[in-house]
Amino acid sequence: MSVYDKLAELGISLPPVAVPAAAYVPFVQTGNLVFLSGHIAKKDGKPWVGQLGKNMTTDEAKPAARAIAIDLLGTLHAAVGDLNKVKRIVKLMSLVNSTGDFTEQHLVTNGASELLGQIFGDKGAHARSAFGVAQIPTGACVEIEMIAEII
Repeated sequence: MSVYDKLAELGISLPPVAVPAAAYVPFVQTGNLVFLSGHIAKKDGKPWVGQLGKNMTTDEAKPAARAIAIDLLGTLHAAVGDLNKVKRIVKLMSLVNSTGDFTEQHLVTNGASELLGQIFGDKGAHARSAFGVAQIPTGACVEIEMIAEII
């Protein structure tokens, strides 16, 4: 099954690449690796705002991480032209806007990791880091960047 068939089966439409909000580009390819800049969580086209441990729960933020994975795939599609060229999702780095005592950043990030596994199967299994941070631009609850290897 192609990646696009799997996306259709899951009812997922890929968004266009978001315009960078500062002095950076959405992606850079070097050799067979594509580095995607951090994408913030959005809901209804606006930043998905919240701080874990203060006014948002893990269960509320996990869908935000999933939404970011969809945005990342839209950017990756724009970068390489065909998601079937993905040999492997190499790594995710997730920043979770959280209080100092919140410790479930890894569970929030599962929202993205689990979706990538559903879409890519074994090729979606990746290395990962998940950090708690004091704030993310625009007050977004989560930001994730991704590295993918293509053929």
